[in-house]
Amino acid sequence: MAAKTTINSGFELVKQLQQWSSINMRQETLFCTIDVMDLYTMVPQTEGVLSLKKMLDYLKLKQIGGLKIETIIRLSRFVMQNNYFSYEGQYYHQIRGGAMGSPLTLTVANCYMFFYEQQIIKQINNSGGLYFRYIDDIFLVINWHVRHLFKQINRWNHFDKNIKLLENIGSTADFLDLHIENRDGQLVTIIYQKPSYEPYYLPFNNIVPHSRII
Repeated sequence: MAAKTTINSGFELVKQLQQWSSINMRQETLFCTIDVMDLYTMVPQTEGVLSLKKMLDYLKLKQIGGLKIETIIRLSRFVMQNNYFSYEGQYYHQIRGGAMGSPLTLTVANCYMFFYEQQIIKQINNSGGLYFRYIDDIFLVINWHVRHLFKQINRWNHFDKNIKLLENIGSTADFLDLHIENRDGQLVTIIYQKPSYEPYYLPFNNIVPHSRII
C-alpha cells in the first residue's frame, strides 16, 4: 500500500531523485527533511491498533501465519496496552504510545503514519513534487517558495494532535546515508555519515560464526 511513498535506503532515493530532477529540477527547488517527533511514544494506542486493522482489511486478508485477523488485532491491542516499566523504584503503566524497540510498535506507528500522510502526499504530488518517508523521517522535494512550504508544514501540524513535525528546509539536505544538494539547478548527491557514526569492524578470526557475518 505504501510502496510508492516509502524508502528504505539512500540508493532507492537517488534513483527517484535522478529521474525527477531530469525534468523538474530548478535553481529554486527546495529540499525538506521532516522529523516526526517522538513518534513511537506519541501514537495513541487505540487508534494505532485501528490503523493496523484498516491496513489488514484493505488487503482483504483472512489470516496470517495461521492466525485469524481478529486474533491478531486482539493480541496487538493487548501488547500495546500492557507495557510496564520501573523508574527509581516506582512502577509505571504506559498509557500512550508503544514500547521503544518493540516490533509491534514499529508496525503500528507505520500504519498510523500511512493514514496521516495521505493528504500531504496528494498535495505534494499535485504540485509536481516528491514525497518519501522512512518510519519517522520524511523527505520531500518541491518547487514551492520557502514561505509557502513553511505555511503548509504549519498546516500539516494541525492535522493530528499526536503528530508534530520538525522541518529543515534548504538547497541541501541530509537524509538516511545521503547528502543532497541543489547546485544551480543540478542535482548532486554524496555519501553522508552522521557525526555520531562510529563504525566497528570485526576481525575475520573472531568467535562469531562466519555464516552470521556473511
